[in-house]
Amino acid sequence: MNDVTIIGTGPAGLTAAIYCTRGGMKNVEIYAGMQHGGQLTTTTEIENWPGFAEPIMGPKLMADMTEQAERIGAKIIYEEITRVDFSSLPHRLWAGDREIKSKTVIIATGATAKTLGLPEEATLMGRGLSTCATCDGFFYKNRKVAVVGGGDSAMEEATYLAKMCSEVLLIHRRDVFKASSIMLERAKKNPKIKFMVPYGIERPVSDATGLTGVILKHVETGKIEEIKLDGLFMAIGHTPNSSLFKGFVDTDENGYIITTHHRETKTPGVFSAGDISDSEFRQAITAAGMGCQAAIQALRFSQEQD
Repeated sequence: MNDVTIIGTGPAGLTAAIYCTRGGMKNVEIYAGMQHGGQLTTTTEIENWPGFAEPIMGPKLMADMTEQAERIGAKIIYEEITRVDFSSLPHRLWAGDREIKSKTVIIATGATAKTLGLPEEATLMGRGLSTCATCDGFFYKNRKVAVVGGGDSAMEEATYLAKMCSEVLLIHRRDVFKASSIMLERAKKNPKIKFMVPYGIERPVSDATGLTGVILKHVETGKIEEIKLDGLFMAIGHTPNSSLFKGFVDTDENGYIITTHHRETKTPGVFSAGDISDSEFRQAITAAGMGCQAAIQALRFSQEQD
């Protein structure tokens, strides 16, 4: 019987593991799933994590957090939780055929970047296609790239890439943007960023080395145009990894888990932290803070049950 089972090893899950273990919980298990370390493992330099005068690499930060959690007693299991039943206490989870019983559960499964579903998308990912400018922008220094999207993420990615790339095209299907006015104006004022609206991407163009361009279609006129590119960054949002918990938690219209400000879900003893329940900020530091909150609440719940 676990005192707590944590699903996900990003900043939220690892922080929760650290707080649960230091709080005196026994048998703290954290399941890594498909991507140990979460999205930060695909990030290069992190400049906004407190405590580091110099930037720290994403994989390094997550490796250090993992080592810290293990040092104080958390057990990290490199398996995926495939089924859950939170209908009664103790809660039941399965990693394949193996059943786990737990007094409390913290869901920290994060969110997955959306893609366009383009032809050859899977084979071109990492060979011209990307969903993370801070991860891969360095490889396109002094090259021409494009960003797809119309929200703050797209503006931020385009502005970031403009620091190192020779030209950045911002492609959007509409001439109306979801981005905040300050982010939109910042991108528009950048001389390296060229807006291409309203255009949609029909398909990528590639050769043996990877992406060489894209075929665009004007939404209103239907005109087809080929653009030469070295890289294409998709900044069109994220999908929260919440389907496994359907019926045991409430979600919003986009699938993000709804919690109280104490990180409680509708099911007693089940808590949620990180990007899985954060559609607004999606920052490593906010995820870690939520992991701390969830851990403290799980400790309190466990003590009340005892």
